[in-house]
Amino acid sequence: MITVPGGEVTLTDRRTQRSWTVDVAPYLLAAHPLTQAAHARTTGTPDGGQLPAHSLSWWDAVRHCNALSLQEGFTPAYHLHDTTDDEDGAGDGITWDRNADGYRLPTEAEWEHACRAGTTGPRYGPLDDIAWHRDNSEERIHEVATRHPNTWGLYDMLGNVWEWCWDLYDPEVYGSYRVLKGGGWYDPHWSCRTSVRRRSHPTLRIEDVGLRPARTPRPQP
Repeated sequence: MITVPGGEVTLTDRRTQRSWTVDVAPYLLAAHPLTQAAHARTTGTPDGGQLPAHSLSWWDAVRHCNALSLQEGFTPAYHLHDTTDDEDGAGDGITWDRNADGYRLPTEAEWEHACRAGTTGPRYGPLDDIAWHRDNSEERIHEVATRHPNTWGLYDMLGNVWEWCWDLYDPEVYGSYRVLKGGGWYDPHWSCRTSVRRRSHPTLRIEDVGLRPARTPRPQP
């Protein structure tokens, strides 16, 4: 986990031409997307080594975060109510305990703040150096941390797999759809930019979508 300093980030939505600024407190973020090996240790799924875990729905991601928290002795960040019916909805059956120190999904603002790492351009470096994308991936997924990191030590923030965020994309227009960030191995260069927002239903499972756990550290006494 990398300690990400607090700061201010401005998010934009190309569809609506809207922008908004968010203050971000310090937090912890995984240095690279969740690997299949790490996912296997927590859930018992097949171990694919250092390839990113993928084909995970937003609900899968939330459950992984809680399972990992319990495994490592942290307080789970999410309280899941009876979600039997809710998994087809917006996530009303889940509560985020923002005081918990367990693993969770980053907010969109946290994700973009971490990706930028103090930069202001569309990317934190030359795309071929930092990301697996359509023009260099041979149309397949690659092991994590094999491209250059940003200046905060975070790998694969762009390319390889899209990453789930906590936020709803635009509930008034798209209902339960959640935010995805980062671009994937099959995306053209245009999609592999820090500001790009993608939306998908929380039940979506597809081979270019994974996650990157975050944590809120406990306050120091």
